[in-house]
Amino acid sequence: MSRIVMTVMGSLGDLHPQIAIALELRQRGHDVVFATHQTYQAKIEALGFEFHPLRPDLPGKDDSQTIAQMMDLKTGTEYIIRKWAMPNLRDTYDDLMDSAKGADFIISGELIYPATIVAEKLGIRWATLTLQPAAFFSSSDPSVLPLFPFAAQLPKLGRTFNLAIKKLLVALTSSWVQPIHQLRSELGFARTDANILENKCSPYLTLALFSPVLAQPQPDWPKNTVATGFTFYDGGNIGELTPELQQFLATGESPIVFTLGTAAVMVPGTFYQESILAAKQLNRRAILLIGDNPPPAGLNDEIIAIDYLPYSQIFPHASAIVHQGGIGTTAQALRSGRPTLVTPYANDQPDNAARVERLGTSRTVARSQYTGARVARELRQLSENPQYGTRAAEIGQIIRAENAVKIACDAIIQQISSAN
Repeated sequence: MSRIVMTVMGSLGDLHPQIAIALELRQRGHDVVFATHQTYQAKIEALGFEFHPLRPDLPGKDDSQTIAQMMDLKTGTEYIIRKWAMPNLRDTYDDLMDSAKGADFIISGELIYPATIVAEKLGIRWATLTLQPAAFFSSSDPSVLPLFPFAAQLPKLGRTFNLAIKKLLVALTSSWVQPIHQLRSELGFARTDANILENKCSPYLTLALFSPVLAQPQPDWPKNTVATGFTFYDGGNIGELTPELQQFLATGESPIVFTLGTAAVMVPGTFYQESILAAKQLNRRAILLIGDNPPPAGLNDEIIAIDYLPYSQIFPHASAIVHQGGIGTTAQALRSGRPTLVTPYANDQPDNAARVERLGTSRTVARSQYTGARVARELRQLSENPQYGTRAAEIGQIIRAENAVKIACDAIIQQISSAN
């Protein structure tokens, strides 16, 4: 039996894919330990896993200023890396070293920059998890970046142009990783050429935990990448399909489901108010998943608000799903086989929105243009054009047939075996 440390920073959309893998690894007889935010301690321990806190912790719901900065469309990614992750680099390293005592393998999510140092220090192998195509910054399949919205057109401009753009981005962000070089120097490790765009993945194994329907493997992905498909875990969420909700679903047409995931929901702006206006303009039933926000004005018997529901339970009942484009929500929406309308907030969300739109399952409305009238028009397009529903059902069938957890665990165990 091997001791495996799984490290996670981010929202439930980052945590749940790793839980899915951890449950399977434990089923196969391995000892799995989680190093993640203090916020998730109760969830991890309820599943029977050993928990170790990993700094920095997530901002609380009362820290709306930090959350808003993280979710800023243009500067959110820079803020998360430069103002949140990097200033806490030494704390992250110390916490991860503590959790990795006696470990045989480390599995690292995004933003865990000290993972490679810890693995080197302990002389063990490690794997990188990549949850969304945007994290690869491929020049052959370029992503839509919030700072450069014209990037949606880059595939048409050719790989040479895309490579030039990538080199420019590397130069512009080179200063972001200076704390990593400083920490390596302090600990007696040689400087590397890794940056936030390139050479950041494990030399042993990179797991692309998203479906190939969203992005096919590319020549400039790390050579050791295994494309698994989406891994799903949707247990332990607050809320369930109560008898009252089951009655609501059974006594009328399928509702539109509006949600902002578990991060953007803390800075919703006017999303819920405008969503109610859109539903009323369309004369459609709706379910709003509002998290800890107070119920918005305008609710009635046909438009209801609930704090949280497991997506796997509610999305299949929807006629359409309106969401923020987080990769976890995007994956669940694709699996449900329902058409979507995406209003990206920040980070990888514009790219996820562009990709599902290219799939033919979705439409996109900018956050700045999210008004009741505009949303109603977009949803009317989704309902009146049967191709959206047909394509969404096709994609849902493909994703439900994927065996991502098995593929991921097989690759992890192969690496552990190779090291012995």
